Amino acid sequence: MPANITNIYTGITMRRSFLAVYLLVMHLSVITAQNSFPEAEISNGIISAHLYLPDADNGYYRATRFDWSGIITNLEFKGHSYFGKWFDKYSPTINDAIMGPVEEFGPVGYDDVEAGGNFVMIGVGALEKPDEPGHGRFKLYKIADPGSWKIDKKPDQIRFVHELKSPEYSYEYSKTVRAVKGKPLLVITHSLKNTGKKTIETTTYNHNFMIIDEEATGPNYVIHFPVEVSGEGLGTQAQFQGNKIVFTENLARSITVNPVSGFGNDRKEYNFRIENIKTGAGVKITGDKPVDKLIFWASPKTVCPEPYITVKAKPGKTFKWKISYEYYTFEPEK
Repeated sequence: MPANITNIYTGITMRRSFLAVYLLVMHLSVITAQNSFPEAEISNGIISAHLYLPDADNGYYRATRFDWSGIITNLEFKGHSYFGKWFDKYSPTINDAIMGPVEEFGPVGYDDVEAGGNFVMIGVGALEKPDEPGHGRFKLYKIADPGSWKIDKKPDQIRFVHELKSPEYSYEYSKTVRAVKGKPLLVITHSLKNTGKKTIETTTYNHNFMIIDEEATGPNYVIHFPVEVSGEGLGTQAQFQGNKIVFTENLARSITVNPVSGFGNDRKEYNFRIENIKTGAGVKITGDKPVDKLIFWASPKTVCPEPYITVKAKPGKTFKWKISYEYYTFEPEK
């Protein structure tokens, strides 16, 4: 091949290689930019946690089911990990694309308005009601007013404050996620101050999307309850054993028990333990309010006791509640 043709061919090849590298770098830059969500870390030297922060424009979660605050993507304790990504598809507006001990409130004022009016989801904002037969918890609604968020970050805690002002239902909702000094303990405290004209009465529960040491849901998990439990929905993949749920095989599909029977509306019954008996890591979850209802849900990647409580605040009044997560280790089963 003549030298001039060789030089032309070499030049074209180099330009193509440069273009390929350039496009790859730009592609990776776009991915990085898309994943640069507002975030923070907290630690007390014993446990450490990574959180995504609420943001109406750039937040990791911008759907309309769950409270936007307190999303913990991972928590570390003694070399063990808790929480994590359990879903396959992600978009900021997918209602279930969320991680950690996240909370969902029942809709407020939904039945009071016609189609085109607004109802309230605490921790999300005022949502526009479409023409529909009833509220759809898995549906993405148009956010008419996201309210405003204030975030106070400290090394061992983050305080979130969500304020919403609407014609009928207004509130100041505060949530603090704190790693307690000197203890393997994460405490989430809440307060809901009613600043509106009507009484706010709804329910809330923590979904507790628990993953311990990235373990798939199966025989290495045991869920302990404070009472003897029973219910329908475990199928052949899991079973009740007194005050426990155990798994007979790795889950191939999701299971739901609604409700789990055995609870008597006693605040002492807000007391659950989730253990990975293969790695010897567990967490004890306690609350300071009675359990109105408990649902148990699990997928192939996460196990979730879902304890419901009632929230009620008259105008000018404040309702408070607390959930604690105590992390521990034990000798793994052989």
